[in-house]
Amino acid sequence: MQDPNWQDRYRARVLSPREAIAKLEPGRRILVGSGAAEPLTLVNALAEYGDHLADNEIVHLLTLGPAPYVRPEFERRFRHAAFFIGPNTRAAVQEGRADFIPVFLSEVPRLIQSRRIRIDAVLLQVTPPDRHGQVSLGVSVDVVRAAVDSADLVIAEVNPAMPRTFGDSLVRVEDIDWLVPVSSAVPELSLEPLDETSLAIGKHVASLIPDGATLQTGIGKIPHAIVKALGNRHDLGVHTEMLSDSIVDLVEAGIVTGRRKTLLPGKIVTSFVMGTKRLYDWVDDNPLVELRPSDFTNDPLIVARNDNMVAINSALAVDLTGQVAADTIGGRFFSGIGGQVDFIRGAARSRGGRPIIALPSTAKNGSLSRIQPAFEEGAGVVTSRGDVHYVVTEYGVADLWGRSIRERALALIEIAHPDFRADLLGAAKKKRYVFADQRVPRVTPRYSAVPSAVKGGERVRIRPIRMADQEVLQDLFYRLSDESTYQRFLGFKKCHPREEIMALADIESKQSMALVAEVEGSDTGELVGMTRYDLDEATGFADVAVVVIDRFQRKGLGKALFARLVEIAKAEGVAGFTADVLPDNGAMLAIFQKSGERVESRLDRGVYRVRLTFE
Repeated sequence: MQDPNWQDRYRARVLSPREAIAKLEPGRRILVGSGAAEPLTLVNALAEYGDHLADNEIVHLLTLGPAPYVRPEFERRFRHAAFFIGPNTRAAVQEGRADFIPVFLSEVPRLIQSRRIRIDAVLLQVTPPDRHGQVSLGVSVDVVRAAVDSADLVIAEVNPAMPRTFGDSLVRVEDIDWLVPVSSAVPELSLEPLDETSLAIGKHVASLIPDGATLQTGIGKIPHAIVKALGNRHDLGVHTEMLSDSIVDLVEAGIVTGRRKTLLPGKIVTSFVMGTKRLYDWVDDNPLVELRPSDFTNDPLIVARNDNMVAINSALAVDLTGQVAADTIGGRFFSGIGGQVDFIRGAARSRGGRPIIALPSTAKNGSLSRIQPAFEEGAGVVTSRGDVHYVVTEYGVADLWGRSIRERALALIEIAHPDFRADLLGAAKKKRYVFADQRVPRVTPRYSAVPSAVKGGERVRIRPIRMADQEVLQDLFYRLSDESTYQRFLGFKKCHPREEIMALADIESKQSMALVAEVEGSDTGELVGMTRYDLDEATGFADVAVVVIDRFQRKGLGKALFARLVEIAKAEGVAGFTADVLPDNGAMLAIFQKSGERVESRLDRGVYRVRLTFE
């Protein structure tokens, strides 16, 4: 019920920063508002006017402003405990002057509400009250909502620059003990300029995002690049831990509409907002955006209620089995668990969901591979190998879900930087992860996957083959009928040994190229067709072959595979194709004749010798 005398109560509770800090008592745990909603005036006043304090613990998530309480001269007065380590507190944690609490972000509100992590006082930042006597928590609800509801003492800066947001962000004036009027800009976090690596990662991740998907992403070059690559998508939704500037671009372009969301359709759901003034102005009084506590936004069961949930998270390193290190570097704590596992598990349980880990292939100016044989001592595994589905670098996508250690190692080596692939494969052999004769994945082709429609309405993706495709490629050949096998190999063939398959999956830039087709949107990994050429350097022509599984024959798939291979061959300077075709393989002969290229053929001992010369 609205308090009719809230204005009188408001005026009676106004204090100066010095007077507000005087209300804090020694030996109490104080939570500071998160991210861009850090109460800067009160935080600075802690250091300036907190002489009476001792053994106070300061807890919070990442904050954008200063953290004077971690300075060595305040060691007896304050000790910081981080739910997530930010740049302003990292040195203190690594030097042992502050603590780290490893915890899933979805669980922090419950820890506070149950008083397992007791919050005695809260310092936060809010908007001025509306005519009903309610303030808004602005750009940070996350764990602050639980603290406000649980703490004995709530002190709030009242800042007219703070955006007013909706959802679970409204607090009655009478629920705040003391108010400190301020007028200061909300801290900003600018977008980093994009580079070739982040753009390439963005393109690969975007290939995994279908129309109608609901997105979770963060801030930084890679999330920004992913958003930039989504310009042709439709009806995307957003359910995320953090909202950044790049999402505004998608909304204004009509790409994010939320129409197909299955949870809170039409709403952008987040727990905190962090970015530039443009973003803050956009979320201000915007009913499209709802801020909810972290135990809602990050709860895997709630996340999973969004069909086609795509969760995109970063990592510091991934080992060859698929384990993800995201909170430690060099054995030292660097960040935190945050919401990565929450959203990875939520997306995995979503109908049509896709959990993605995206990271550059190298660190330290290319001197260190982020794909590693094993983690160093002290490295923390944030996301287990059983939780990981997709790992993406600038060199491609590794699909690990349900794969063996051998398949995982090959897939990850293939998206590692080429300079490190041989060493990674050598380490994998020593660990008995892969066969002793496994070839090193060669230079990654620069050609991307392309969609194609076939007769009957099905859609396929045609992409360059990967060394990690050996298992599914072998399966493709074993699923061919005897007739299809005879036409492909010009004879009966009952066995497709691993050595043969490995050679077919091995391509080398200008010397060879192989493309495979997979059903678009399928998570089975099944291949339904393949084409390959191998160049004869003496003539400039390449020998070519095409194979399509029986249930996809006569649907135009072979023609689509061949057309894409011709396109690539021309780009690589190949003069043309040659092939040996049985007379009863009318489908293959028709593909050549209808290719639009100059075709010559002659019958020689029961086999057509076909030659295509590119114009």
